Amino acid sequence: MIMGKNKNKFEIKSDDKYKSYENEYIIECINLNLWYEKIQALKDINIKFKKNKVTAIIGPSGCGKSTLLRCLNRMNDVIEGCNIKGVVLFNEKNIYENKVDVRLIRKKIGMIFQKPNPFPMSIYDNIVYGPRIHKIENDEILGKITEKCLKRAALWDEVKDRLKDPAMGLSLGQQQRLCIARALAVEPDVLLMDEPTSSLDPIATQKIENLILDLKKHCTIIIVTHNMQQAVRISDYTGFMYLGEMIEFGETNQIFEKPNEKLTKNYIRGLFG
Repeated sequence: MIMGKNKNKFEIKSDDKYKSYENEYIIECINLNLWYEKIQALKDINIKFKKNKVTAIIGPSGCGKSTLLRCLNRMNDVIEGCNIKGVVLFNEKNIYENKVDVRLIRKKIGMIFQKPNPFPMSIYDNIVYGPRIHKIENDEILGKITEKCLKRAALWDEVKDRLKDPAMGLSLGQQQRLCIARALAVEPDVLLMDEPTSSLDPIATQKIENLILDLKKHCTIIIVTHNMQQAVRISDYTGFMYLGEMIEFGETNQIFEKPNEKLTKNYIRGLFG
């Protein structure tokens, strides 16, 4: 058992029993349960995420989608009264083990939030913030990182002549792509995205979706979305959640065209949500 911040209790089994882990999967949840005080938000979640694929998590509001996402890089550690039981393997290692470096976990498993959250500093300083934390100080190297990440985020051509301008002066869509570029600057293996386009207009949304399809060449992407059309457009795999349970998981085409569970079918048809 280990103790998280704010006296959160984590009771996690050792990962010694899971050595048969398959290399094609980068993250695996095994019997994952989570409570906020006495309210159970996740119930026996078992799911594997394939490398360099986009996995969408769908389901009605309050079903546990964002809670599951935050479990994958220990963002729930900071929530008072959060109690987790189960295993989350990342590259064959249980991220809730005693000696795990949480800062390293969050470096390798980055997160993009619902609303863009650029730091109140320049565009350039947003990108180099992470590398500087990890002791990269050479200006030439930082410049190359900035250009590379902004190009990957499809933002370089729009901002290359104003890198010293305040990031807050960008449009919302540009700010979200900047946040993605900032996350890429520390070379994550996984990007978690929690409704990254919900506050954006259709044009900005399309740019983010195109970016996601390109980024999976470099990392694994797990996205929570209420937009089922978005899940169809960009994801390789989809999981449907309801009341804290993973009701069905499979290839996106199968989930949307021939779901096995009646509950999945009713949700996709818009009978509830």
